[in-house]
Amino acid sequence: MTGLNRPNRQWAFTALLALIGGFLMTTGPVQAPAQANDDGQSRGTIWLEVAQISQGQVALGQQTGLPLPRFASLRPERVNARTGPGLSYPIDWIYQRAGLPVEITAEYDTWRRIRDVDGTETWVHQSMLSGQRGALVMGDIATLYAAPDPEASPVARVEPGVVGQIRACDGSWCEVDVEGNAGWLPIAAFFGAKPGEDFR
Repeated sequence: MTGLNRPNRQWAFTALLALIGGFLMTTGPVQAPAQANDDGQSRGTIWLEVAQISQGQVALGQQTGLPLPRFASLRPERVNARTGPGLSYPIDWIYQRAGLPVEITAEYDTWRRIRDVDGTETWVHQSMLSGQRGALVMGDIATLYAAPDPEASPVARVEPGVVGQIRACDGSWCEVDVEGNAGWLPIAAFFGAKPGEDFR
């Protein structure tokens, strides 16, 4: 009679499980194959960045090594925003305002996923973005102050929807240029910076 008897089969099965377990311990967890977009390019790094951000971790862009999310602004007056990272993806929205602040939330090759003030996320080419920080005034009419202090002299009154350029932030206030006026706005008055940001 050929073949293994029952005890020998059990021993062989146990040995096989041990062998597989040892292989997995040395090679690490098996990763699912990365998905590809219409151009056949891997999108695995995008999902990694998204997972890190959703878990509250500090994520770094796979292309630039810069933190995600981070603020930038739209460079030209007209920007085609697409549903995915490539020209093969349809245009989802057309922005028509240079200097508009957006958050970069993911990177893929030369494409960046951005989030606007309304929370809408789309993809734009990196050449459409500028490192110049922008400020979009929100809510009520904001007062531009001569110093980062609500008791400081007012410089101008700024209406909601006005876009300016950020010069510096001290964590609670930002120095901005708005329609030819330079002064300070509290971070809570605009979209384009987060509380705690301190840079010059």
